[in-house]
Amino acid sequence: MTTSAKPGPRERLLLAAQTLTYEQGVGVGVDALLKAAGVARRSLYEHFGGKDGLIAEVLRRSTAEDETQYRATMAAAGDDPRARLLAVIDRLGRIASETDFHGCRYLAADLALTDPTHPGHEVTRAYRRTVHGLFADELLALGHTRPGFAADQLLILVDGLLAAGATRPASRPAVAARALAEHVIDSGLPSGGAKVDAGAL
Repeated sequence: MTTSAKPGPRERLLLAAQTLTYEQGVGVGVDALLKAAGVARRSLYEHFGGKDGLIAEVLRRSTAEDETQYRATMAAAGDDPRARLLAVIDRLGRIASETDFHGCRYLAADLALTDPTHPGHEVTRAYRRTVHGLFADELLALGHTRPGFAADQLLILVDGLLAAGATRPASRPAVAARALAEHVIDSGLPSGGAKVDAGAL
């Protein structure tokens, strides 16, 4: 019979912080983090140099997981760039409709971390650059006339979808976001005409 080893202090801190900062924001107190992780204060400083380092590492871990999900969602949608982009919007719409949804952790962190030099900001900027690149690549493959600008628009749309999902779920942000995403994508097609998505009829 084998027993799984209990995670060490570093991993327990990351797991606790990943949960608490999503549920309560990055302003959650150090004492609450230490209690949830079941570790001494010394472990926080030994592994992360303090709370700022822990927050940055949590954001880094979360962005890696989310980037993987973006790619997996696109891959599952097949080879058509339009379908791949809309699959991402649809997935985010479903996430934003869940009862335990608390909003976008990256947008929340950027707003809460008022120090512009906080290491967490570079993590969120790098994440958005990656997602922008994923969108732009699909738009370019689709033949969009302004792939970079349209990727900017889709990023803003994603921020709005997730913010509305957390604050105004009754407004059906997923439905509105889907229609807006279709407009952003289709308005830049070389033919100037929108494709009809049979699944949306």
